[in-house]
Amino acid sequence: MKRPHWPSRIPVDPYILLLLGTVGLAALLPARGTGADIASGASTAAVALLFFLYGARLSTREALDGLKHWRLHVTVLACTFVVFPVLGLAARGLVPVLLTDPLYQGLLFLTLVPSTIQSSIAFTSLARGNVPAAICAGSFSSLAGIVLTPLLAATLLGGSGGGFSGGSVLKIVLQLLVPFVAGQLLRRWIGGFITRHRKVLGLVDRGSILLVVYTAFSAGVVQGVWDRVSPARLGALLAVEAVLLAVMLLLTWYGARALRFGRADRITIQFAGSKKSLAAGLPMASVLFGAQAALAVLPLMLFHQMQLMVCAVIAERRSRDPVEEVSGRAPDGVSPADRAARSGTGAGTGTRSGRA
Repeated sequence: MKRPHWPSRIPVDPYILLLLGTVGLAALLPARGTGADIASGASTAAVALLFFLYGARLSTREALDGLKHWRLHVTVLACTFVVFPVLGLAARGLVPVLLTDPLYQGLLFLTLVPSTIQSSIAFTSLARGNVPAAICAGSFSSLAGIVLTPLLAATLLGGSGGGFSGGSVLKIVLQLLVPFVAGQLLRRWIGGFITRHRKVLGLVDRGSILLVVYTAFSAGVVQGVWDRVSPARLGALLAVEAVLLAVMLLLTWYGARALRFGRADRITIQFAGSKKSLAAGLPMASVLFGAQAALAVLPLMLFHQMQLMVCAVIAERRSRDPVEEVSGRAPDGVSPADRAARSGTGAGTGTRSGRA
C-alpha cells in the first residue's frame, strides 16, 4: 500500500502567535477610560489605512483581465457569500446544546467574511493550480465583501449581533469602501511606491490588525465577556468549525468537478472558495460589533489557523498528482479540454495555467 505523503511541517502561522500574544496583553493590561478612547480612535484610523492600501495594491488591469474567466469567479463568490452563509444559518440548531448564542453569532459572522488572497494564491501555486485565477478570485471576493459582508450581517444577524442598523452599514461603507476607492484612484501615482515597499506596507497591514484585536479584546475583558465562555464550549466550537471546513472543502472540489472545470480551476475554486479572511474580517467585526467584537472574532481566528493547517496538507498532496493529470491528460489519453469540446461545454479553460 502506498504511504500517504504529509507535509514535513504543519504550518503554525507566526502571525497567529502574535495575535494570541495580543489577546494575552489585552487580558492582562486592557485599555480603560481615556486609554480605551485613544485605542479606539487609533484602531479606526488603522482600519481606514488598511483598506486604503488594499485599494492601492489591486491592479485594475489584472481585475479586468480576470473577468474573462467569469464562471470560476461566480462559483467562488457563490461559495463564499451563499453556500457558507446557508451552512451558518443551519448551525443555528446547535444552540444551546453545543454553542452559546454569542459564539453562534461569531460563527455566523465567520461565514459572511470574504475569502483570502495570499494563502489562496500560495496553496494554489503549491498544488499547481490556476494561480492567475486565484489572484483575481481573492481580489474580487475582498472587494465584494466590503459591501456584501455588512449587508449580509445586517440582514442575518440583526439586532442580536451587536446593534446592526442602516447606520452600521453606512459606517462600514464609509470606513472601508471609501478608503478602498481612494486607494484605487491614487494607484496611478503611488503604485510604484507600494511595489517598492511591499514588505514595509505588509508590516503596516499586520500592525493595524493587531491594534484592532487589542482594542476589541480589551473591551471584552473590561465588560467581562470571557466569563461566558467555558473550555467545553470552545471545544464544541472547534469541532463545529472542523465540520464546516470539511464540508466546504468537499463541496468546492466535487462541485467544481460537477460543473466541468479543469483540474487547475478546481484547485483554485477549492482553496479560494473554502477560506475566510482574517485580515478583512477583523476590521469589519470591530466596526459592526463594537464592544461585542471579542467573541465575534474568536471563531474567525480559530478557523483561520485550522484552514491553514488542513489546506497545507491538501496542497502538498495535490502537488504530487501524476504528471498526466497535472498536464490535463487523463489515463485514457483524452484531455479534459478535448472532452469538453466534444460535449460543447467549454470546460477546462483554466488548464493552460495549471503549470503556474
